[in-house]
Amino acid sequence: MEGQQSANKDLGTLSIKDLFFKYIRFLPVFLVSVAICLLGAYLYIRYTTPIYRVTGTLTFGTDEQSRGKFDDIFLAKNVSDLQTEIEILKSQPLMERVVDSAQLQTSYFAIGKIKTLNIYNGCPFRLHILKLTDSFTAFTMNFSFPTEDEFRVNKETARYKFGDVFGNSYGLFRLSRVRNGVAGKEFNVEWRSTPEQASIYAPMVRVAPKIAGSNIYNVQLDYTNSALAADIVNNLMVRYKDASVEDKNITINQRLEYILGQLTRIEQDLDSIEARRIFYINENNLSGYQEQLANFFKIQTESDEKIKDHRQQLVIIDMLKTYLEDAMNDFEKTPSALSLTDVTLSGTISAYNALQIERKRMLEQKIPESNPQLIAKNEELEKLRKNILESLKNLREAYNSSIDDFYRRGTSAVFKQKEMPAKIQVLLEMERERDSKAALYKFLQEQKEETAMQQAATVSNSRILAIAYPSNTPIKPNRRAIQLLAIIIGLGLPAMYIFFQEIINDKVNTRYDIEKLTNAPVLGEVGHSYSSSSMVVSKTNRSMVSEQFRIIRSNLQYVLNKIEKPVIMITSSFSAEGKSFISTNLGGVMALAGKKTVMLEFDIRKPKLFSGMKLTSKQGITNFLVGKAAMEDLPIKIPGYENLYGISCGPVPPNPSELLLDSRVEEMFEWLKQNFDVILVDTAPVGMVSDAMTLGKFADTTLYIVRQGYTYKKQISLIDEFYHENRLPKISIVINDVKLKPGYGYYGYGRYGYGYGYGGGYYEIEEGQDTPKRVFSLNGLKKFFTRR
Repeated sequence: MEGQQSANKDLGTLSIKDLFFKYIRFLPVFLVSVAICLLGAYLYIRYTTPIYRVTGTLTFGTDEQSRGKFDDIFLAKNVSDLQTEIEILKSQPLMERVVDSAQLQTSYFAIGKIKTLNIYNGCPFRLHILKLTDSFTAFTMNFSFPTEDEFRVNKETARYKFGDVFGNSYGLFRLSRVRNGVAGKEFNVEWRSTPEQASIYAPMVRVAPKIAGSNIYNVQLDYTNSALAADIVNNLMVRYKDASVEDKNITINQRLEYILGQLTRIEQDLDSIEARRIFYINENNLSGYQEQLANFFKIQTESDEKIKDHRQQLVIIDMLKTYLEDAMNDFEKTPSALSLTDVTLSGTISAYNALQIERKRMLEQKIPESNPQLIAKNEELEKLRKNILESLKNLREAYNSSIDDFYRRGTSAVFKQKEMPAKIQVLLEMERERDSKAALYKFLQEQKEETAMQQAATVSNSRILAIAYPSNTPIKPNRRAIQLLAIIIGLGLPAMYIFFQEIINDKVNTRYDIEKLTNAPVLGEVGHSYSSSSMVVSKTNRSMVSEQFRIIRSNLQYVLNKIEKPVIMITSSFSAEGKSFISTNLGGVMALAGKKTVMLEFDIRKPKLFSGMKLTSKQGITNFLVGKAAMEDLPIKIPGYENLYGISCGPVPPNPSELLLDSRVEEMFEWLKQNFDVILVDTAPVGMVSDAMTLGKFADTTLYIVRQGYTYKKQISLIDEFYHENRLPKISIVINDVKLKPGYGYYGYGRYGYGYGYGGGYYEIEEGQDTPKRVFSLNGLKKFFTRR
């Protein structure tokens, strides 16, 4: 957890320059990743079936202002519910008209090596269906053309020529050639019934406002063949216009048919009444009776006018009643109340007609008559029909009562004229009946002309503003977007991997990892040694590792100041961090400087100092501490080095911690200071045992070894704690096992990764070699891409 937090803190403090050098080392990985992703993007774009979008534009008429009667007749009927019209435009019944009109039941596909494309009108042949076994079952047939004039069906061996009739389980068919160029190619032909094909295309249609708030709408369709999509959109807009006109003409035709029937009947009635009236006048010599009754006729005339108006209403009532009682008209619209003045009756008839229209629309949507909603509509219609009949009955009774009243008044006037013959009354009755029929005839003639004008002027409530054209630019796949996404993924995946590695990394990898966690100074860096011997320092060796130990020897002068015979303790957090290797070679460079140096193998539990130099000793430090050896007998001269000596740890005791508390340890260090110039103490890891803490009081400085890629970052916090609390004398850090990167040069153990220049030049090292090669001179250069 601490290592992860340290990694997060490290990432948060890096600058742009830091990030650049952190990731630039992986440039080949980024390039390969981007190349692979771009290749994948190319293959996806190359072999994905493209989707094209075609768009047509139309506008609807809306009820925005009141208009006159003439405008209502000759102008297009507007719509008040745009959402309903949009749903009609996207409905399957309307799409079925499109499929039938454009003959889209058959689809043609060209089979490629990887993908199959809908070629629509681009197919070089046409399939003619002569007979279908099942007109509701879809099927697919495969056609392969071995030659330009012959083809095979469904991989069968039989060959046919263009124009031949062939049959299979689907029915009888024939192919006709449209153009040449079929040899060696393969095609699939799919057939679906009109409802099934319409159910595929209808959900693809999208209708949306072209501009928000406007009455202009785009009709869009996305499909793999832009020519087919354009034909569907254009046919859909045309079929919608035709359907709206047809819906309006149904109502007009019904009304016109009713008016014509009534006119024929009333015309026959008028002829009969007029013939009887003339015969009656001639038979009873009633011509000129008006002058005789001029004085009495005023009252009679007023009554007759009222009676005539009421009887006209009664005739209309009878006509409506006869029409409603006819079972053939149960599900037909009822003619309007015409001239009846009863507002309630007119409203009931309007509601009745509206329900008839809703019921008919449900039937057009293929809702079965057993549907509960349709049954409810039928019951509601029957109820309204009975209400209308009851209203007509009540209205008739009211008119009859009024007629009787006026009739009594007129009769009273007649009776007062003793000289007025009774025959005149019969004649008047005839004339009244004739006038009533004539008035009704005139009214129906007016209605006929108006209805005919409406029929002639019927137009659609929509208008096509722009037809759809095929497009050569697909909307899917989007080439630029996919290529950009491929580049982003190609860069992002390696970056995420590297970032993740940084997050989970809890070991020291750079010098900056140490410097950001502790204020303890870094005394030097020691590269990875490829030598089989632990002692790499010699008089003749000028390898990079040897030079690094000489740099550490020089830097120690600033730490030790003027201490003549320093005691240098070397420790680490845990084993295998290179304490013995550092102790051995540091002793070597001290001896090469002419100082009599002794190395103490104080890692009593796990000694490695002598075994690394392939030396043995029967006596050591533990022998002296238990009083079984003298100090003069312990130092062993290291072969090949004039001033270098070593003292082994001796036999491993059962109680090393207690043994180091013996007073003879102080006696041993006093003797060593009298006989040697430099004393190097190789101790046990301070993070595991307390030996180094015990020996710290005899040391003048402490070299704390940190191994690259091995020491945990949380151990640096332990170093910082020792440093600030002075629990170990003058702690300095030595970074060990800084690996050399072949081909990139030795960049050191720096903040930005591997890289180091020294001696005024830049060096590279080959794999398996320990000696760097100078590449170019950089006079005065001490750091290269690193911070020390």
